[in-house]
Amino acid sequence: MEQLTVLGSWPSPYAYRVLWALELKGVEYEYVEEDLLNKSDMLLKYNPIHKKIPVLIRAGKPIVESPVIIEYIEETWPQNPLLPQDPYEKAMARFWTKFCDDKGLAFTLFFIGVGEEQQKAAKEVMEALKTIEEKALRDKKFLGGDEIGMADLAWGVLATSWGVIEPIVGMTIFDAESFPRLHRWAQNFREHPVISKNLPDLEKLLVNYTRKREMYLGAKIA
Repeated sequence: MEQLTVLGSWPSPYAYRVLWALELKGVEYEYVEEDLLNKSDMLLKYNPIHKKIPVLIRAGKPIVESPVIIEYIEETWPQNPLLPQDPYEKAMARFWTKFCDDKGLAFTLFFIGVGEEQQKAAKEVMEALKTIEEKALRDKKFLGGDEIGMADLAWGVLATSWGVIEPIVGMTIFDAESFPRLHRWAQNFREHPVISKNLPDLEKLLVNYTRKREMYLGAKIA
């Protein structure tokens, strides 16, 4: 069997996308934890352009960027598909996955922003959540239908680390009253037998994200 290695960082939602995809496929791999404040020679060797995680290494060949990695996983291991067979439905799954990544800046500014900047980001995030609930999820169990798909992996941050982000910033925008279907989706996602065994430790995440926000705010003041 060819060696498969994932370079990741445990707080990263992008790394979890890749781990969840491999776990759902039942693919064995070696996980290597990276210290992003002291990047390893291995990370710099296999991702010399962006120097970021996640990185998937197969037989010495690296694949980088989580959307690209997941597409590679889907094409390489077709079992337990993350994309539907129908061309239109497949295109829509990719669209909603990209929609999540396109909103990445708004999610980040909600977390590290203050004042008007944060309020503007909060509004954009809420609009994105409303769009996902009404246009993508509708009455389905998962964005992928009856099973978790590619778009679910992208939006998995809502079901995991988002639960510590709101307490840290002191603002709640993803509440069950405003987004009842998305909250049911988040519960279904967390309770999936594969996902439930591969979730970040929320207490550790709270400490990590609190420190990260303080670091960003300190840099802004400086």
